[in-house]
Amino acid sequence: MLALLAQAADSQSPLGGFGLLLPAALFFVIFYFIVMRPQAKQQSTHKAFLDKLGKGDEVVTAGGVVGKVDRVAGDLVFVEVASNVKLRVLKAQITGAYQPVAEKAAVEEPAKK
Repeated sequence: MLALLAQAADSQSPLGGFGLLLPAALFFVIFYFIVMRPQAKQQSTHKAFLDKLGKGDEVVTAGGVVGKVDRVAGDLVFVEVASNVKLRVLKAQITGAYQPVAEKAAVEEPAKK
């Protein structure tokens, strides 16, 4: 076993010392395009959504509460969930715009054709 390891260490690869760096670099490039880039794009889209958040927008919170934005005050968003019932929600806990299931299916159907 040790003889095989010694023989492998003595053999020269055609790329020289960079023989092990090439697969590592290739792995990093693939990882970047599959994981890191889409996640950064999604984060920037969500940040832009939170920056333009305004009165009357229907939103969903991280806890699953659906309501309309009444006002935005700094990092707090006042969400009206029922008549005269307003919740103070941290802006970071707003996950996105609310789309009812019927509207979602109508939006996705033309895209499939």
